[in-house]
Amino acid sequence: MTGLLVLTAVPAEAEAVRAGLTDPTVTVRAIGVGPAVAGATTARMLALAEAAGHPYRAVVSAGIAGGFAGRAPVGATVLASRSVAADLGAESPTGFIPVDELGMPPELLGGGPTIDVDRALLGALRAALPQAVVGAVLTVSTVTGTAASTTALADRHPDAVAEAMEGYAVAVAATQAGLPFAELRTVSNPVGPRDRDGWRMREAFTALTEAARALS
Repeated sequence: MTGLLVLTAVPAEAEAVRAGLTDPTVTVRAIGVGPAVAGATTARMLALAEAAGHPYRAVVSAGIAGGFAGRAPVGATVLASRSVAADLGAESPTGFIPVDELGMPPELLGGGPTIDVDRALLGALRAALPQAVVGAVLTVSTVTGTAASTTALADRHPDAVAEAMEGYAVAVAATQAGLPFAELRTVSNPVGPRDRDGWRMREAFTALTEAARALS
């Protein structure tokens, strides 16, 4: 069995993670933006490693994210308690209906629209990152950009601390491969109306490098 597999969306995130690592057995790869490419690439990497007789021991989705105001401030490190497919479902006149309330069996949803992270892996990361904020991390295909949609998401997911675009998809692939999964994020901007002037990318990348030391 090989070491830990850490997957980011973009190369800049992968570079930030590598800069904080001291364990040469950790593999870091940038796999693309959004759940479709993230899930497909993760599944392929895990299948190839298993076929070669060198499966990974665990999978971590890592990178920067938006943080919900009052829950995870800009610059914070976030550890997911669960990864949630937050926009997988249906609209209705009375509001959003999560996909699991549409009558679909869990096996058709990759285990359901919510995947809990591995307890042991989360515990190890919490011990190494005691200041990290722990809560649900939402996976969305469209980044939230209005006050109304932010309020709706926060109300539907009162334990949500951040949103990103890949975690749930990586979690599905890891779970189907029988591997422990965790999600690690650092916050670059508040979830809400899109305001590039309020983004703190440099601070988020620096925090990601610091947090990556927990993965070694």
